[in-house]
Amino acid sequence: MGDRTNFIYIMVDQARNDFFGCYGNKIIKTPNIDALAARGAVFDQMYVANPFCMPSRSAIMTGRMPSANGARTNGTPLSLDARTFVGSLLEDGYETALIGKCHLQNMTGLPRAHTPDDIERFKLDANGYPNQPTKSRLMGPDYESENSRLWHQDGNHTVKTPYYGFSQVNLCTLHSDNVGGEYRRWLESRIGDPDKIKGAKNGLDKGDYSAPQAWRTAIKEEHYSTSYIGEQTINWLKDHSRNDTEKPFFLHCSFPDPHHPFAPPGKYWDMYDPAEMKLPENFGKGSGAVLNHMRSELEDGTAGRESTLPYAVSEKEAREAIALTYGMVTMIDDWVGNIMSSLDELGLADNTVIIFSSDHGEYMANHGIMLKGPLHYQGLVRIPFIWCDPKDKNPSRINALCSAIDIAPTVVEASKAPAYYGIQGISLANLINGEKSSHRDSVLIEDDREVIYLGFEEPQRVRTMVTNNYRMSMTLPANIFELYDLKSDPLEINNIWDHPDYENARIQETERFLKLMSEMQDWAPLPTGRA
Repeated sequence: MGDRTNFIYIMVDQARNDFFGCYGNKIIKTPNIDALAARGAVFDQMYVANPFCMPSRSAIMTGRMPSANGARTNGTPLSLDARTFVGSLLEDGYETALIGKCHLQNMTGLPRAHTPDDIERFKLDANGYPNQPTKSRLMGPDYESENSRLWHQDGNHTVKTPYYGFSQVNLCTLHSDNVGGEYRRWLESRIGDPDKIKGAKNGLDKGDYSAPQAWRTAIKEEHYSTSYIGEQTINWLKDHSRNDTEKPFFLHCSFPDPHHPFAPPGKYWDMYDPAEMKLPENFGKGSGAVLNHMRSELEDGTAGRESTLPYAVSEKEAREAIALTYGMVTMIDDWVGNIMSSLDELGLADNTVIIFSSDHGEYMANHGIMLKGPLHYQGLVRIPFIWCDPKDKNPSRINALCSAIDIAPTVVEASKAPAYYGIQGISLANLINGEKSSHRDSVLIEDDREVIYLGFEEPQRVRTMVTNNYRMSMTLPANIFELYDLKSDPLEINNIWDHPDYENARIQETERFLKLMSEMQDWAPLPTGRA
């Protein structure tokens, strides 16, 4: 094998950084991820570019903000014309593969529900879809690769490669024990019809658990999607080693857990006792229009808590959800250990960088709410990020402000592949090698909502700036403004936007916010001439 660096990028779904022992969690068991952290660079302030799956993953893959790469919200696919850092590696001679969840395209198979305003104001195409400002429709067969319904209904459905830079794709769709794609076909070959054991309707006795979206799956540990992805990752590494290729590789191992529903299999279901789970210090604290709306819905029994939308929970429900999530995380950690053992056995460990991160976080009972939404609390927007290079013998803890768009240029630089114009991220290499201790003085988080919910009467757009001292957010057109002093109020309980003692801080941070949003506007494409 050549001397170019290999990469395994392990991604988990909807995991906060405090889900792991290396980030200070004293309850959860994550010894294998902690071992990576102990010999790598651990980032304490890695922030998402967007707190939802598709735009966050697209930002990571492109190194560009959602407003720049076009995948600005869940439901809007990343254009197949978009460059990704994986594509740069592929073009430069890397073998590239994805095993698990991708979610750069829509995967539910459900059409977007258009408002009457859409239908009345805009010309519609043959599919009833409003005409777009460009003729690239982001629809049709090329954008059905991750459609879970097609995977289920059409035995020949597959992913056309290369797929956003991945020359090999072993795709999983959806979450928990509802995962589909290649995994479903694998499961069918082992147990027959998966629909007979998947989902809440086939769940085992769950005792007195009452948390929404929690069931005891009938799928065995060895047949669960986490095991499948772990096994396929190891098999891919074995095949690569067996073929004795000189090509370096980039392998993306992407687990759909610990995203809700909360249904870890086997021993992982009751590995953690809900009674021993600690509630967040800010449980039930703080106030605001959106928080108060969720709490009132819980109190009057009108909350819809079986979807992907955020909701309030009781203390008992919160402890149960935390315990089950920890079970899912520990199962992933066990497979991370298996993957690392295989790397050693195959002689690949000394030349393979391991990257570990999540796409975004989770409220996980902070302020008494669950899942993800337009409130940009730290648990939602801050993610784990570990860079473990076997050639770096100086493990480090990095407290510099970083953005998930910085991941792409970091991998490109470490691979020695050529970068492409338009990457907005800044390589983390100088932080990792200890040459610098600071990186950004602020990070921008974009969030465009298409769903009308949480008491709003129209879709909302949220913009957030995080600095070392403050988190400032604005939600429009609802005109909700937030300012939190992260030094004196790290739990984000007291919104000080209108506090007279913080008037100067609000003015200064607002000016900083305006400058940041201007800085993060797109400089691409390059001019083609002098007009």
